[in-house]
Amino acid sequence: MDLVKFKENLDKYAQLIVEVGVNVQQSHTVVLQINVDQAPLARLITQKAYELKAAEVIVEWSDEKIQKEFLAHATMDRISNFPQYKIDQTQEWIEKGASRISVISSDPGSLADVDNKRVAAYQKASGKGLAHLRKATQSNQVSWTVVAAAGENWAQKVFPKLSKEEAVAALWQEIFKTTRVDQKDPVAAWKKHDETLEEKADKLNEQQFDALHYKAEGTDLTIGLPENHLWEGAGSFNSRGEKFIANMPTEEVFTAPDSRRIDGVVSSTKPLSYAGTIISGMKFTFKNGEVVDFSAEKGQDVLKDLLATDKGAKSLGEVALVPDPSPISQSGIIFYNTLFDENASNHLALGSAYAFNLQNGTKMSEQELKEHGLNLSQTHVDFMIGSNQMSIDGIKKDGTVVPIFRHGDWA
Repeated sequence: MDLVKFKENLDKYAQLIVEVGVNVQQSHTVVLQINVDQAPLARLITQKAYELKAAEVIVEWSDEKIQKEFLAHATMDRISNFPQYKIDQTQEWIEKGASRISVISSDPGSLADVDNKRVAAYQKASGKGLAHLRKATQSNQVSWTVVAAAGENWAQKVFPKLSKEEAVAALWQEIFKTTRVDQKDPVAAWKKHDETLEEKADKLNEQQFDALHYKAEGTDLTIGLPENHLWEGAGSFNSRGEKFIANMPTEEVFTAPDSRRIDGVVSSTKPLSYAGTIISGMKFTFKNGEVVDFSAEKGQDVLKDLLATDKGAKSLGEVALVPDPSPISQSGIIFYNTLFDENASNHLALGSAYAFNLQNGTKMSEQELKEHGLNLSQTHVDFMIGSNQMSIDGIKKDGTVVPIFRHGDWA
């Protein structure tokens, strides 16, 4: 690894995260959630945020090995009860309008040998305990972004034939490439990319399809769309009217489905890393908006626990369109990380919908959102279904059929 070039790119990456990712402004509170092995990036993000006049930067450290020890050995009453002090802490973040930066770098299979019942209990407890934070995020009340850093174990999962050092260097190279950090002016490149995705979203919003019909090998699925649904691209606006980019990288345009009108069969096309376990070869059968049958070639028990989280976990909260020619797809790399793999493929999400995907949705109560067909849940888990063989048609209320995708690309 060229250390001089790496340090230059890491500096540009940190700048991109604070300036474009969460768009730090004077007097903002910034919360940074990051693994301890990414301290150099944490220091740079903190520095860049203060340079943009942030009022404070709160760093929340994590350690996947310590977390694994906790989940494997702590008493069940501690695992299945989310601490009140953490609930209070996150409530304070919301009250301050804090911008949240989540840096993911963990081994996607780090919890594979931990009893999945213990992991599921923790996921359910934390999902319930952080419901207020999820609601603030999914309504874009605050700015938030999810980005990645090259953890050693994750890098070796992606590049198993390389040495540890080579794998980390290779993964950092892909992170810099897919986030446009390798370009001369990453901030300008992102603004241009945001405009491109926004144009796609605008065209779909003009159509106001009543449903989408997906067809590919192992998939024949019809998904209803709510009246006045909104497609979004890369950029979003928080309650203060400030623009931010929720995922970096991102290649998708997405909206919320009508969770009551989902019927047919859909198969996954890429592995899913969920709760420290890899789930692959998934297949779901939907009837009247609910999963009535499912299977997985690997991780069946974990998938079963995910679907049992609550009633909403058995339906969908997001439909996202990503052309197969996207840069991440064409790299041919499986990242075992949803942030990357979802941007190589059309995908769906089990669980909660985003209120901003419905006109005036951020002003609605949960009951009103439900009445419009938006799904409510403690979880939101994306899984990939796209391929270069997928066709998608938009169906209008009068029955008119409009091609959207053919052979995995925009029609």
